[in-house]
Amino acid sequence: MARTFFTLVGFIAGIVLLSAQNNSSYWQQHADYTMDVKMDVKTFQYGGTQKLVYTNNSPDELNRVYYHLYFNAFQPGSEMDARLQNVKDPDKRMMSDDKSRIASLSETEMGYLHVQSLTQDGKPVKFNEEGTILVVNLAKPIPSGGKTVLEMEFKGQVPLQIRRSGRNSSEGVALSMSQWYPKLSEYDFEGWHPNPYIGREFHGVWGNFDVKLTIDKDYTVGGSGYLQNPQEIGHGYQALGTIVKTKGKTLTWHFKAPNVHDFMWAADPNYIHDVVEMKDGPTLHFLYKNDPEILENWKKLQPKTEETMRFFSKNIGKYPYKQYSVIQGGDGGMEYAMSTLITGKRSFGSLVGVMVHEMAHSWFQHILATNESKYEWMDEGFTSFISSLCMNEIMNEGKENPFEGSYKGYYALVNSGLEKPQTTHADRFATNFAYGIAAYSKGSIFLSQLGYVIGQDKLMETIQKYYEDFKFKHPVPNDIKRTAEKVSGMELDWYLTDWTQTTNTIDYGIKSVESEGGKTKVQLERIGEMPMPLDILAVYSDGTQETFYVPLRMMRGEKDNPYPSLKRTVLEDWAWAHPTYGFVIDRPVEEIKAIVIDPSQLMADVDGENNVHQKLLD
Repeated sequence: MARTFFTLVGFIAGIVLLSAQNNSSYWQQHADYTMDVKMDVKTFQYGGTQKLVYTNNSPDELNRVYYHLYFNAFQPGSEMDARLQNVKDPDKRMMSDDKSRIASLSETEMGYLHVQSLTQDGKPVKFNEEGTILVVNLAKPIPSGGKTVLEMEFKGQVPLQIRRSGRNSSEGVALSMSQWYPKLSEYDFEGWHPNPYIGREFHGVWGNFDVKLTIDKDYTVGGSGYLQNPQEIGHGYQALGTIVKTKGKTLTWHFKAPNVHDFMWAADPNYIHDVVEMKDGPTLHFLYKNDPEILENWKKLQPKTEETMRFFSKNIGKYPYKQYSVIQGGDGGMEYAMSTLITGKRSFGSLVGVMVHEMAHSWFQHILATNESKYEWMDEGFTSFISSLCMNEIMNEGKENPFEGSYKGYYALVNSGLEKPQTTHADRFATNFAYGIAAYSKGSIFLSQLGYVIGQDKLMETIQKYYEDFKFKHPVPNDIKRTAEKVSGMELDWYLTDWTQTTNTIDYGIKSVESEGGKTKVQLERIGEMPMPLDILAVYSDGTQETFYVPLRMMRGEKDNPYPSLKRTVLEDWAWAHPTYGFVIDRPVEEIKAIVIDPSQLMADVDGENNVHQKLLD
């Protein structure tokens, strides 16, 4: 029988924000960057200085630090190039005639980022460049609670646009500058995370950025942070009525970005710059090419961006910064601090969709800064979940189940035989297909299915409490699980374990429906290894309906009735180790029209055929 979606109940409810409860044993590092950079728009080479004040809030003494040199990935023979040439389903954006685009880059086309000098508190230190990682042996250890100042000179070359960052994109954007500077690696309770840049995700240290960028004066710049000298720069940043006069061939843009863990900028001589001042939110900046084909869509995008900002601020938590920039650039869509790069030559629906997804990342990555390399599903999955809800509302999609696409993707992965546990490091998936479904689809289902387990109102309360408790931190999977436990009063370790650490599947079925003394005996069976509580809908021949709820014993709790208009009977707990479970309906079997396991279809049961018992028509 085809899977039929019943109306979801109460997905978005009015939630009262709960106070944060900080864990006194928690610590995280801090890094303040001051950078002065000069870009040559003819050669696409740049150089500059970086002063980094590093605070060691860990309980450990540190003798070494690491930096990421991401642009070194865009060189023939790099790890990114090698992976691209050996993975079964390479990213098409990075291929040309079935060959790696990185492998064919010439010396003037490839990227690089090199540190030329480095000192610690004024003393030279030894360092070694190993692909996309700089290994630094400190001149003196940084004690627990201590600070040190690392100063460097560096130079780089912007690669042709291949993945996320680069020059001269397919849509003609001159500079998409992400992953462009020597970025300090994160050190946390697990130790250092100097992951080579092979093609996946990121992790960064919270801090403040003070960036001066000197570039050809014809280029308009946008990105992370607040412009400090708008009256000198112009380009749409100046106050209304201000006449900006510039001298010379270049301008020095001065940005400050407080309490972020990354810094992106983009520049083009042909950008249109629109500014929208929200009455109840941040200033929105839109930078896009002066291309007649896209102008209408980019104008229509602006009110939808306002709606999106309000939706996320209401349903997750208030956006904490004073600006957000939507910038045409990159190779698809990619989130950064206070900004995003998106490709602009899209249908209107697609343009809104990519904006919504990337803006959602401002919460689920740039405010809740999970280690994406290890817990990519918390980043991409939670973003996919909330953006599906948002799109359903602001685009009036009218979907009974906004997450239907995620479930279909997950079932395809299960049937492919390529699934790996979500705990797999983002770079270790054998296929991009398996990574994408595990991160985006299965990650989204973690939340939508959690709503099935604890109740939709409790899910939305969990999301808001999670945000309040862990914003500007580095949450891990146990943090979202513990938050849900506190909100719901249930035990959920089984849910986190089975869904994220195994490839166990959910498969429950109706084994038999039989007459028993004028009543109806229903026998259920657990076929899959992952346990779940069950909502069961009974439809009778007289048109009435009722539900039965089978709690899972190891949950040690029950959710509220998700169908308040229907009578619900709470049955005895089902202990997972028992493969079958029986209960009695106080109606004769002749009056049973249908019995359905999980009418919401939010439980990711891999075989929907055995979830339905339906009376055959005479």
